[in-house]
Amino acid sequence: MRGRLEALLGTGVADVSDLGSSHAWTLHRATLADGRAVFVKAASDQAGVFAAEAAGLRWLGEAGRGTPVPDVLAADDRMLVLPWLPSTPPSREAAERLGRELAALHTGNRPDAYGAPWDGFIADLPLDNTPDGRDWPRWYAERRLEPFLRLGARHLSDGDVRLVERVMADIADLAGPPESPSRIHGDLWSGNVQWTDGRALLIDPAAHGGHRETDLAMMALFGAPHLDTVLAAYDEAAPLADGWRSRVPLHQLHPLLVHVALFGGSYRSSLVDAARAALG
Repeated sequence: MRGRLEALLGTGVADVSDLGSSHAWTLHRATLADGRAVFVKAASDQAGVFAAEAAGLRWLGEAGRGTPVPDVLAADDRMLVLPWLPSTPPSREAAERLGRELAALHTGNRPDAYGAPWDGFIADLPLDNTPDGRDWPRWYAERRLEPFLRLGARHLSDGDVRLVERVMADIADLAGPPESPSRIHGDLWSGNVQWTDGRALLIDPAAHGGHRETDLAMMALFGAPHLDTVLAAYDEAAPLADGWRSRVPLHQLHPLLVHVALFGGSYRSSLVDAARAALG
């Protein structure tokens, strides 16, 4: 691994420490010959996962100055290298900053279509990012809900599947006012928010052009530090459409289907509750 890291960065590596694993890859902290510390994901073959993550971080960074994502130092099909981000306790001030910066990310330099110009992944599952200029409700139903409903169906009852299909059928009436595509993180649970040096940076994205309410709903799904502060600062900087809170369950359906596909029936009841809530 050290030799590959040195070749990728073009500099010497003084030390590598193992940090465990996640999905099909291992995690490491490396100290470079010049004293810098970096974070490394490595695997024997990730078939595009690392390339997608690197492309997503760089693309999110194109939203404008102050975008809350780290720089990509290097990436190939078997390794991703980011700056080492020392953890600091979440603070209300950092949460306010995150809300403003997330609003700027979503509303700055918007993409022309939903999706993205690279093959996507969420965790290690393929994500259909084919750019699509149609409206968001149909795109979300066809590209995010239906494929993962098929993947997770073996863990669901026929009634559960029909319930999600009802949401898909009625989605035009459930989705709220039309919104232009935004650059979104796409997998913004609390574990993908790194609190560091007085701010929060977004890591491990499933980035694509999507609906900005999706990122906020994902933050709410498993909870996040100072979430009310983040949301208040966001809504002040980029006011959300009326009724956005009632649409949170609709936006949570995709990540819950992903969790059903990955982890099985333990997420079934949360999925069913969200589908019922989405239907009102």
